[in-house]
Amino acid sequence: MNSYSSIQWGNGVVRLLDQRLLPHETLYIDYQDYRDLAIAIREMVVRGAPAIGAAAAYGLALAAQASKASAADGLLADLEVAGEALKASRPTAVNLAWAVDRVLHRVRSQNLAGVAALHKVVLTEAHAITEEDVQACRQMGLNGLPLIPDGAGIVHHCNTGALATVGIGTALGVIRTAYEAGKKIHVYVDETRPRLQGARLTAWELGQLGIPHTVIVDGASGFFMRQGKVQLCLVGCDRVAANGDTANKVGTYNLALAAYAHGIPFYVVGPTSTVDLSTASGDDIPIEFRSEEEVTHLGDQFITPQGTRAINPAFDITPARYITAIITERGVLYPPYKGSLGRIVGYAPPGA
Repeated sequence: MNSYSSIQWGNGVVRLLDQRLLPHETLYIDYQDYRDLAIAIREMVVRGAPAIGAAAAYGLALAAQASKASAADGLLADLEVAGEALKASRPTAVNLAWAVDRVLHRVRSQNLAGVAALHKVVLTEAHAITEEDVQACRQMGLNGLPLIPDGAGIVHHCNTGALATVGIGTALGVIRTAYEAGKKIHVYVDETRPRLQGARLTAWELGQLGIPHTVIVDGASGFFMRQGKVQLCLVGCDRVAANGDTANKVGTYNLALAAYAHGIPFYVVGPTSTVDLSTASGDDIPIEFRSEEEVTHLGDQFITPQGTRAINPAFDITPARYITAIITERGVLYPPYKGSLGRIVGYAPPGA
């Protein structure tokens, strides 16, 4: 079990671990209004595709308990307004919209007389999304375990552990499972510009778990690959298109290119809730652009000359041809991904 958690529900309150303050301070913040929770998602108090999906589901539970509607249709209208606000908080990670739509679908499908029963439906579905992520993370770890050689050097980009999920993590969950199975591994942690989620969060989590690791700058992965110190790369994902193209924290594409050039396996790890069959390819995935200050500053301090402009995409797209396999809770997928992704989430597109 983890000694920390990204998100908790209790007594009508959503409690988030403020990841902006890690690794120097561990602070939990309570939220009672879905609007404040949407701001927390946008400002990355909580982040990671599965975690923000769970947070959005609980945001609807907050909206339900705050609603003054006395009839089911009024409550549904209030929930739909809240759902749009939560969806707008971050556009790239499909889990957020998936979780909101799942809860709303569940509410619409109920033929219940009173709003009290619907309140219970919302919260029950949010709990179900959370518990399913815990189980999915555990299974992804087990599914990825055979792919990790004993003695492997692993490059990891961004943060994909318990901070990014409500379980043990996606890519970091595979790493943790391998370590706990007795495999001698060493993790090279990309610092992950511009928000340093690798240096701040992944290194903190690996330290909590006692897993050997070293932080490297994002541009150094090719250097260590050429030296023979890297046997595979493991990354998470925020959205997987129907053809296997993948959106993840910016810098993932560069890492995939370096791995491809050196003949090193490049694995993407994510739950099937991250697969978006309605998006044909990575060209159609919306990319979130964030504040220039995340590039020009470290904390409150300028690291560029004042007045220097920056452009700050939060994600990039890794084409499917550079991905060795996609590890999900339902199995490990290999190319070609078109068709296999559809089958593993229960739907095969025409012609697959």
